Amino acid sequence: MQMLARGYLIYEITGSASLLGIVNAAHALPMLALALFGGAIADRFERKRLIQAGQIVPAILALGIGIIIFTDNIHWYHLVLVSVIQGSMFSFMMPARQAIIPQLVGKEGLSNAMALNAAGMSVMTLVSPAIAGVLYAWRGPANVYFVIAALNLLAVALTVFVPKTGTVSSTNKGPIVRDIVAGLTYIKQTQIIRILLIMGLATTLLAMPFRFLMPVFVVDVYNKGPESMGLLVAVMGGGSLVGSLFIASIGQWKRGMILIIGSFTSAFALLLLASLPFYFAAAVIMILLGLGDAGRRTINQSLVMEKTETVFQGRVMSVFMMNFGLMPLGVLPAGILMDIFGGQVVIGLLGLILLIFTFVILFTQKNLRNAS
Repeated sequence: MQMLARGYLIYEITGSASLLGIVNAAHALPMLALALFGGAIADRFERKRLIQAGQIVPAILALGIGIIIFTDNIHWYHLVLVSVIQGSMFSFMMPARQAIIPQLVGKEGLSNAMALNAAGMSVMTLVSPAIAGVLYAWRGPANVYFVIAALNLLAVALTVFVPKTGTVSSTNKGPIVRDIVAGLTYIKQTQIIRILLIMGLATTLLAMPFRFLMPVFVVDVYNKGPESMGLLVAVMGGGSLVGSLFIASIGQWKRGMILIIGSFTSAFALLLLASLPFYFAAAVIMILLGLGDAGRRTINQSLVMEKTETVFQGRVMSVFMMNFGLMPLGVLPAGILMDIFGGQVVIGLLGLILLIFTFVILFTQKNLRNAS
């Protein structure tokens, strides 16, 4: 809901794709700076408490933004500031959120759990943006942010029912930098984890920018409003849901190849979006984009977690989450280039680069192709 409301609001205020990229960069950059510390802390402290703290702060921020919009005092730099704070909290919550899953279900149920977790998020991606788009058009952006604040508080209450898991690291004392270095050394020495992290980074830089710059397409290419953008995001969520349920049903069958196929699917979807400047065509293409997203997100994360020793899971996942901190390397330049060349040219270029990258992975990474 926030992705839609924030993106559409900033573009409505400024009409600038560059500022749209800056606001999203402001969310991602603190994640790049703090993610390694967040992973080390997730291995040292009770993960349930870290998750709840990461839910309370966004609730307060959403309430504050809603009030500022309601009083007609909103400016684009308010959204930048809130994005910075949210990105900082995300750095500490997400490694704990991902690393707690194998503690709850065990490694034997991890692949299924990650797929079901992704399916749950896909359901929200299917339903929430459509609600946000209609609510934005009907009652204005302030009410969208008030609903976001309420949902975050509900999440805090629901997380109470998650059992405590304790800590997994035996190095709860001493400099936290030592833990970070140990985690990076472990990644360097484990080839399959390195490849999975590189693939996650590349697909994040190339496939994710479209989601954040979608308002440019909705307004300038399709000449539509916020409710139309909500429908596109919802359809993408539907594709992601179907993909996640399919992955949950197949278990551990040829997951490496399915991951590669998911990357190809995202690349072709971007190329189609660039080639077909029609709203109804985009609505169909969103299904492909959602399917590719499910394959990359679910399988990549589950393989990383399965291949990682328990004591390093928080730190390895923090490096995985740094992909989102590096996203400005894709979103911000893409936003600037869109102001110059237009959305279709830029998204087409990203799709072409992703296609070439995936071919390289397919022909050079035998271990990934055979991963199950």
